[in-house]
Amino acid sequence: QVQLVESGGGLVQAGGSLRLACVYSGRTFITYRMGWFRQAPGKEREFVAAIMLSGGSIYYADSVKGRFTISRDNAKGTVYLQMNSLKPEDTAVYYCAAQEPDRSIASMTRGPYDYWGQGTQVTVSS
Repeated sequence: QVQLVESGGGLVQAGGSLRLACVYSGRTFITYRMGWFRQAPGKEREFVAAIMLSGGSIYYADSVKGRFTISRDNAKGTVYLQMNSLKPEDTAVYYCAAQEPDRSIASMTRGPYDYWGQGTQVTVSS
């Protein structure tokens, strides 16, 4: 069974940075596409970033382009989300997700994803 465990969330002032990490366990990590999503209070969960198994193809939501960076360390079974220049509107629970490689490329940003972590809270104060 695949398990995803996020860490690195917390409280930060606007303009600050955080790095989220998601540790994967289960079947071979390298075969999965990995993504980050977030859900703010009262809002639907939204796509943030995704990365192909090789790291060669990366996608970002427009709202985070130029500020967030997704990366993965296949040897460690870990995917990261470096978040810089944080804004209060980035406040949300951030979820890591894994996707089977046979899904469409479009589904990397739209879903569905096959496995989800429990989420980590990110709060950005103004």
